[in-house]
Amino acid sequence: MRILHTSDWHLGRSFHGTSLLAEQTAALERIVELASEAAVDAVLIAGDIYDRAIPPSEAVELFNHTLARLRESGAAVAAIAGNHDSPVRVSVYDPLLSAFGVTIRGELRRADEPVLVTPRLGGSPVAIYPLPYLEPSVDGPELIRLVEAEASDAPAPPGRMRHEEVTRLALDRIHRDRRQRPDPRSVLVAHAFVAGGEGCESERELTVGNVDRVSVQAFEGFDYVALGHLHGSQQLDGPRLAYSGTPLAYSFSEQHHTKSVRIVELDATGRPTVEIVPLGVGRELCTIEGGIEELLREARFEAATSCRVRVILTDEQLPLQAMARLRGRFPHVAELRHRPPEVSGAGAGAGERHAQVREARSPLALATAFFADQQGREASEAEAALLREALQAVGRGGER
Repeated sequence: MRILHTSDWHLGRSFHGTSLLAEQTAALERIVELASEAAVDAVLIAGDIYDRAIPPSEAVELFNHTLARLRESGAAVAAIAGNHDSPVRVSVYDPLLSAFGVTIRGELRRADEPVLVTPRLGGSPVAIYPLPYLEPSVDGPELIRLVEAEASDAPAPPGRMRHEEVTRLALDRIHRDRRQRPDPRSVLVAHAFVAGGEGCESERELTVGNVDRVSVQAFEGFDYVALGHLHGSQQLDGPRLAYSGTPLAYSFSEQHHTKSVRIVELDATGRPTVEIVPLGVGRELCTIEGGIEELLREARFEAATSCRVRVILTDEQLPLQAMARLRGRFPHVAELRHRPPEVSGAGAGAGERHAQVREARSPLALATAFFADQQGREASEAEAALLREALQAVGRGGER
């Protein structure tokens, strides 16, 4: 049995105001090519198909086109709703599409109904369980009702459920079905933050704190667990439990990621062998740092001209029209930060200035201390006069 694992397409997303549709189209075309070249039996899309609950029409068209191309390759498709998706919208045609080899599962109640995929090379079907993203406050009560209806001796569920608890309840229902299957091989598709995973800035937090974490142990019993939500490719229990990561970088926190998909082969016993295949599409990201004149002139920054760029300017003062000037050399500059240099010995001076402020606390003392902290030097006589005039103009009185 051969599987292609991908996730977190975030169709419709932009990067600092720039549309990514063309790059997302190229990424999905490459995924279709890989599915065909590897003759996979199933393509698993582990959530966050779209970037928001109501995606733009061009994102929906791209997804529909990709599904059709994947089916033309002969692969079954099993996708789930992620925390960015609307469960109802993405799965509205699931009952109809499933008859044609495409499953898009957003409904929790059907999570224990597997997609049975027969390998092209023969053998008994493998059970693939698409488990959509679970929101404890919404899906917890629904799961409790399902458990109570299915088992009269069901244990009393906890009052307020965490992601770990709601996930285990859902998986208990899946395991009951799994144990009844003649072929014990099983695959889970899920969207969650598994403890030990490495996140990045471009992922939407599921909850405040770490109560959104689900333990690795919760996913025991499956031959392979295809995870979505974290944007970096990584595995957490050998090759058995893994994130494929996004097909493109969606923030500068991902600039060092190698964007890829996973080709997974299950042998007759269910043991997975994984090949990580880089996609090699999309504009590269880079961060460059220096004064504006050196960035605009020096040859060592030439490689960044074709990249999507984050610039950290180290000029003492932020240059006028800095973004426009930078864009003249780096047409894809996306983010600008200003980090002025620290003057030698500024640390000791800063401490002394803070002590003076605590003693005086006059508006002028506060203003001049703030100026010194930001610029790394004391205000000149002319600058101090301007600060005094500004305070007087707002009716505070520079000397009071």
